[in-house]
Amino acid sequence: MTIDELRVLLTPDGLRLLDEIGELASTGDVARAVTTLRRAGHSADLVTAVVGQARLRTRATAKFGDFAGRMLFTRAGLEQATRLEVAALHAGRFRAAGTARVADLGCGIGGDALGLAGIGLDVVAVDADEVTAALAAYNLAPFGAEVRHARAEDVDLDDVDAVWLDPARRTAGHTETRRVAASDYTPALDWVFDLARRLPAGVKLGPGFDRDEIPADCEAQWIGVDGSTIELVLWSGALARPGVRRAALVIRGGTAHELTAAGDAADVPVRPLGAFVHEPDGAVIRARLIGDVARALDAGMLAPGIAYLTSDAALTSPFVQSFRVREELPFDVRSLGRALRERGIGRLEIKKRGVDVDPAVLRTKLKPAGPDAATLLLTRTPAGRRAILADRV
Repeated sequence: MTIDELRVLLTPDGLRLLDEIGELASTGDVARAVTTLRRAGHSADLVTAVVGQARLRTRATAKFGDFAGRMLFTRAGLEQATRLEVAALHAGRFRAAGTARVADLGCGIGGDALGLAGIGLDVVAVDADEVTAALAAYNLAPFGAEVRHARAEDVDLDDVDAVWLDPARRTAGHTETRRVAASDYTPALDWVFDLARRLPAGVKLGPGFDRDEIPADCEAQWIGVDGSTIELVLWSGALARPGVRRAALVIRGGTAHELTAAGDAADVPVRPLGAFVHEPDGAVIRARLIGDVARALDAGMLAPGIAYLTSDAALTSPFVQSFRVREELPFDVRSLGRALRERGIGRLEIKKRGVDVDPAVLRTKLKPAGPDAATLLLTRTPAGRRAILADRV
């Protein structure tokens, strides 16, 4: 989106049409909307802007719920924005620390600033891109947040209590972007970490960020939502909890659960396959807190370095997906396919760890057929590769 396209959209006619058009959930909906608007005599530029925003609003519902229906987006901005439920949890930490005024540096389309302003904090939101800053201003207008078009490094922070930083981890642009190396983040990480030493800060990074680069005095919190590990946040100063250096925040079905520790947890010993297999959430794995989860489940490791746990106790937790073991099957494609068909398994979920297998390719070779459903866990153990047939708990 260019600033000219935004000007076309930010008119009484453009905003009225956007509200009237509603959700566009399919390509058929998009085609019908374009035809209708063009027949009504609207310009091609206006139709493109309105239909594009309507499509983005439809997609944004997964992140922003009902708020999406009054927000504006770019495709890249939506992809990189923090989910509202996660932004609300971040904002709660700022409030708990007694923060009154927060600078959101690299605010994007305003997802995190929305969470901060929504609970009554005074927010100044900053973005270096002109179009993105304009969209943030529109999205945050009902909450009274101040929005500035500026580089994070150029903002006077004398009047703020804390900062939220979301360094750009992709190339500039509003549609197609690509990831860049940590050395090329904007603003630079050296500047970001220096600021975090001077002011209480939350720094949003990708979940795969190099752990060796995490400052020793920060709390590192990995966050997972419904099975996807979405981000790492580094907390400094008053925003970091005393005695906590590693945390895994797992959100399932809108409910948050958290595991915290003073450091990486020691793994538990390897044990033979039991009645259950547990797969830790990605946030737990990234935080290296698998051992703490295993001890809570009275479980052992299936193999060193493999994030599958096994136990006999009928226990589970929000930090794992649990599977009840049916049986072990031969790790051979022909024998495995025959065994699945003999058991009438036509709906097959395939999961793997520590083995070089493409589940999609394997499925076509197995040719599962029948009315039953099951999960096939493919993994490496000290005794070699294993195929475990199981049911989700």
